[in-house]
Amino acid sequence: MTAPTRGRARTPAQTAPRNPEDCFNALARLKAEAPRQKFLRLHPELLSAEVVEKMAEAVNLRLRVDIRGALGLAEGAISIAQAINDAVSQGRALRAKANVNYLMGSNHDAVALHDRARILFEDAEAWEEVGRTLSSSLQPMMLLGEYDRALAAAKHAREIFQRHGDLRRLARLEINVANILHRQDRFAEALEGYRRAYDQLLPLGDVQPVAVSMHNMAVCLIGLDDFQGALEMHHRARDYCTAQNMPLLAGQADYNIAWLHYLRGEYSKAIRMLRDARDTCERNGDLHHVAVCHLDLSELYLELNLSTDAQEMAEEALSRFEHLEMGYEAAKAKAYLAIAAGQQGKAFRAVELFAEARKMFEHEKNQVWSSLIDIYQALLLFNEGRLFESRRLALAALDFFSVSRLPTKAVLSHLLLGRLAMRTGEESVARKAAETALGILTTLEAPLLHCQAHVLMSQVQEAEGDLDGAYESCRKAGHNMEALRSSLRGEELKIAFVKNKLEVYESLVHLCLNREPPALEEAFGYMEQAKSRSLRDLLFGKAQPMPVEEAGQNAGQSPLVRKIRNLRDELNWFYHRIEMEQLSAEQRPREHVEKLQAQVRAHENELLRVLRDAPRQEAERAGLQSEATVEMPALRAALGEGGALVEYFRVRNHLMVSVVTATSLEIIPLTPVSRVANLLRLLQFQLGKHRIGSAYVTTFEKQLLEATQGHLNELYKELVEPVRELIGGRHIVFVPHDLLHHVPFHALHDGENYLVDSHTVSYAPSASVFALCQIKPPAAAGPSLVFGIPDPQAPTIAEEVQAVAEALQPAKLYLGSEARQSVLRDKGARSRVIHIATHGQFRQDNPMFSGVRLGDSHLSLYDLYHLKLPADLIALSGCSTGTNALGAGDELLGLVRGLLYAGAHSLLLTMWNVHDQSTTEFMKLFYAGLGKHRGQPYGKALALQEAARALRERYPHPYYWAPFLLVGKYS
Repeated sequence: MTAPTRGRARTPAQTAPRNPEDCFNALARLKAEAPRQKFLRLHPELLSAEVVEKMAEAVNLRLRVDIRGALGLAEGAISIAQAINDAVSQGRALRAKANVNYLMGSNHDAVALHDRARILFEDAEAWEEVGRTLSSSLQPMMLLGEYDRALAAAKHAREIFQRHGDLRRLARLEINVANILHRQDRFAEALEGYRRAYDQLLPLGDVQPVAVSMHNMAVCLIGLDDFQGALEMHHRARDYCTAQNMPLLAGQADYNIAWLHYLRGEYSKAIRMLRDARDTCERNGDLHHVAVCHLDLSELYLELNLSTDAQEMAEEALSRFEHLEMGYEAAKAKAYLAIAAGQQGKAFRAVELFAEARKMFEHEKNQVWSSLIDIYQALLLFNEGRLFESRRLALAALDFFSVSRLPTKAVLSHLLLGRLAMRTGEESVARKAAETALGILTTLEAPLLHCQAHVLMSQVQEAEGDLDGAYESCRKAGHNMEALRSSLRGEELKIAFVKNKLEVYESLVHLCLNREPPALEEAFGYMEQAKSRSLRDLLFGKAQPMPVEEAGQNAGQSPLVRKIRNLRDELNWFYHRIEMEQLSAEQRPREHVEKLQAQVRAHENELLRVLRDAPRQEAERAGLQSEATVEMPALRAALGEGGALVEYFRVRNHLMVSVVTATSLEIIPLTPVSRVANLLRLLQFQLGKHRIGSAYVTTFEKQLLEATQGHLNELYKELVEPVRELIGGRHIVFVPHDLLHHVPFHALHDGENYLVDSHTVSYAPSASVFALCQIKPPAAAGPSLVFGIPDPQAPTIAEEVQAVAEALQPAKLYLGSEARQSVLRDKGARSRVIHIATHGQFRQDNPMFSGVRLGDSHLSLYDLYHLKLPADLIALSGCSTGTNALGAGDELLGLVRGLLYAGAHSLLLTMWNVHDQSTTEFMKLFYAGLGKHRGQPYGKALALQEAARALRERYPHPYYWAPFLLVGKYS
């Protein structure tokens, strides 16, 4: 009779958790109140004040490990406290949930919960608990901008802890008060506060606030511009958090480390680390830092002009910050969305987004960003021709910035108003704006703004008929343009103020050619500075991803290389710091920004000194190139007796052409850009018909050829015929400009013959790059490397690479999945010739990620910056491997840039999507000729000429034989 009773009595004991920790885990998993009440009815032993206290402590321990579990546990504690109707217990449970809400980014909820808890403790006269609650409430108050209230709460809490002799709580309060000091830019005082807290808490084993102290010390070191100290402290904090099993804080340390590398301009490393930190924080439930990672990635992509990626990250950041009720950060995300839309040419959408962002900043009472957005919108409207609206916004921005501590933004406002005046024919108003801007700039280190102010003054003087004055102002602008280094950003907006940054060089060329007598060599030099400026910006500036620095990678670097890299990174650090100070919501002391600018000047001067003294080889190892454009004697020596360089340049809306030979230089005007643009569109339309299908091409073969030859003849008449007699010689180096990068000059037709019939032809991005390629050190002498990645759309690739490998003996052939990027990295540095037959993809939306398919990956322009490929020739026989995106004004982004940067002497690329069978035949012919002419003057160009003419016998249409172009060294 008793057995069943004993069995029933054992049932709850067998199913119930055996210890308090198991109970807490079970409660933490319950998401709704009804299951919690049911659980508590089964476990009445949990209904006590002692259990609530232990649960509140457990919440604080779980915060850095499992934030969702901590929330569940806090809500369970509230349920118990309400059930026992104990005011102190209710206060502890509410405070625990407030702390969870703070870490989840719900700051309004956190403050409200802290207030409820404080009132309960005050009613119960539990003063130590009041102090703890006040101390905990400081951080969410600060994030909501309630600084006065936070300081009052800190004062009250300190009095309570001192009265009760609570050293641990005083130390923790020290951290929160230091946070307030940091927000007031009192970095040294805040750092001392964090150090005092750290020293007091470490012996007590209070691990969480110890970790927080370390993180915050690193943040203060950033404010004091001690990058190395900040980086070391963040690494120490990460190691400590990992050792103490606090993954949430370890993830935050990863984010902070990534952010530091971003400030240094180490973009590759920052992107990788920010992505990893974002994923870690997502797993840990740290929603605030997940959102911040998205925001920082968006800003980083904007600086790299990767607007599509920036838009995606900004959209995600905006959604998350709105959910977290973080208005300032959400407004920044909205502004980044607007900037991305502006970069994509979506002006109307950008203006809409800027208006929305401005309202959000107004709600946050952030006048700096509100007025900055006025400038952004004004610039967009100016470029769209909406001049009245643009002037209204520029004047509104000027009203604020003229009395703020942001003089560079006041200068931008004046310059925009001056440009508006020039557009409407008000030269006197424009002159006053230029003079005012130059007056402000006399006390500022801002080369880009100096440049823009002098450009505006030059335009005014030219309109007034003062050509000598316009020339002098334009020369000053050019001097300032050349003074810019790596990524000077202190006064630069992410939407270009000068839509065409080469405007200054165009004006200089125009003014030089209109002098008496025309200054031809000077004008040619400015053409070259323009083109070399763009190339140097890519190789040396912020658009270049820095090589990833893995452990031990720097071991073989010389002290000089390390010094150049460090100076460059530190300059990026200071440029970012100045920008952050200027755009901060709080007004910063002018003295602090001036100190930063002084440090910038010192570092820039030191970098210039080191570069002047550094041997060329050392500078190249540091990722830099010589900044000097080619001198005329060196260019003529590179051309030799039989060569001519034909360089085009766009000046405003017309094309100019210069012809350089061993004995002469001539520059003549050609034709309006619009005329050539129309002819080029017609040519591309004809070439595109070959994608319709073989039946169509066969049916209309004669008509297609005649129409294409007609367009090639029209382009010949506009671009080559006016200078044909000046060219002479056997070999022509074409240096295109602007839309002419898409013209197949070697296939232009004079009515009877193609240009390639009478001349060998090669191409170069600029005369300076051409000359540099001719004098490069000897190429790698190892076996050639041949890659082939065949697929059903290109079945003859295997045949092509077999023939190429045979012609290039000794050669290593890798087919399909064997053609891996790791093989290219390992063997490419020692290969004489590298041939890759595969599909190419040109990304007009994002040219940095244009590339070709390998056996295991996609080789993009971005990847090429990390490869060393000093080959005599690199051939990419895929589709459109020579296609480039035209940047603002002149130069292009494409594989040409990446391959030359990787060290190649010569490139064989394609201008459009190629035909599979004809490409295979062309490559066989080319490499046969390359072997025959090896070592001869113009050897590679001769091989290309002969291959094109031979292929034309079977495939008469230029679509088949003319897409191939030689870039760089021609022999």
